[in-house]
Amino acid sequence: MKVLLIQPPKSPRTIGGEDVFIYEPLALEYLAAGVKEDHDIRILDMRLEKDLGQVLGEFGPDIVGITAYTVHVNVVWNLFEQIKRWNPSTCTVVGGHHATVMPMDFVSPFIDVIVTGEGVSPFKEIVKRLERREKLDGIPGTAVTANGRLVSTPYEPDSDLDAFPFPDRTLTARYRGKYYSEWMKPLASIRTSKGCPYRCTFCAEWKIAGGHYLKRKPRRVVEELGEIGEEYVFFADDESLVDAPRMSELARRIKEAGIRKRYFLYGRSDTIARNPRLLDTWRDVGLERVFIGLEFFRDEDLAYVGKSSTASDNERAVRMLQDLGIDVYASFIVRPDFSHADFFSFRQYCRDLGLNYASFAVLTPLPGTDLYEEVRDQIVTRNYDDFDFIHTLLPTALPIKEFYREYRQLFMHAIPMRRQISQLKKYALRDIPGTILKGRRFYDRLATIHLEYGR
Repeated sequence: MKVLLIQPPKSPRTIGGEDVFIYEPLALEYLAAGVKEDHDIRILDMRLEKDLGQVLGEFGPDIVGITAYTVHVNVVWNLFEQIKRWNPSTCTVVGGHHATVMPMDFVSPFIDVIVTGEGVSPFKEIVKRLERREKLDGIPGTAVTANGRLVSTPYEPDSDLDAFPFPDRTLTARYRGKYYSEWMKPLASIRTSKGCPYRCTFCAEWKIAGGHYLKRKPRRVVEELGEIGEEYVFFADDESLVDAPRMSELARRIKEAGIRKRYFLYGRSDTIARNPRLLDTWRDVGLERVFIGLEFFRDEDLAYVGKSSTASDNERAVRMLQDLGIDVYASFIVRPDFSHADFFSFRQYCRDLGLNYASFAVLTPLPGTDLYEEVRDQIVTRNYDDFDFIHTLLPTALPIKEFYREYRQLFMHAIPMRRQISQLKKYALRDIPGTILKGRRFYDRLATIHLEYGR
């Protein structure tokens, strides 16, 4: 059978996404690896290759699978409609984060099967049944529409991540030079764990993993790293450093294997603050950058979202990484109820930390999270294109125009200009003009985003 797997593009209305970074479609590479032995598989990354119609005509798939985050829902609906109009007999399958937490959002005459949870086993079974011309209902980890209602067969969270085959990266060979995050290009991705032992209210990843923190064996991670050609590698984990003994063993095995890469991974500030020797060890094997969800600058805000770390943890973690010469990718959250004084204090806090890079997400109640259930009646827009962490979904305390003026100033001035310029030295010369242009477009969009709210 011919199987087409699609990584969808963002909507033009959505801010960010592939305008800022493009990671390899690891989930699709895992799916492909699960069925590639007996079938003709193709991955279409529509962030980089837009013409679906041409691919459908040339390849002629029997089954099309598309993965989706919340922000992709509308785009994915339109893609499936296009596919079914091209050939109504093509089997259409949707999976990914949003399908797992809100499968009912994909009840559509253009979608045949919804996959919830890890997709490798369910998708493999779907392909087998199609080949045998059998019904697609009753597959664990899937949902189908019957008599106008959604009928789900529950999934059990996979506990052994090493049972999966390595992702098939050969199917993204034509794109691999274009996967990046800021100056880290080309950038490969690898998953070493899944889930998180913490319970932040704005995150659903711990729920998707059944409340567990699942880990791959270090030797298997090293084996997969040995097959990756890229110099830069991103650890696509929900939290990479939380199991310090495991990460120490992984660093040791990487060193013993003689693998030299430049790593980028997630780490909580409290984990980092407790484990200075671990970070020192990882720096020596190639850790170059850490994404830290600092979130807020006050303990009361951290407590509001169930974050068990503190502002003191944040400061110690940043200082530790700076002392080690590891780049800090600081990620913060802006509450919609912030005042002018809050924004001023936030800017000053970032400057006092001496950060070279920071991103600021508007607090976003994503479906599937405890936060969403808490504030769902207050949400001002149900357009999933706006679930991009830039559009506010909740009422703002400031008039919307003033909120976004302050928000824009936060991006522009939380990091001193000299530090922003110094970051450009990390980029290849050919990428600097495009990077500056992207920044200008982003600031221009922030200057007018209030108009999208009609007030």
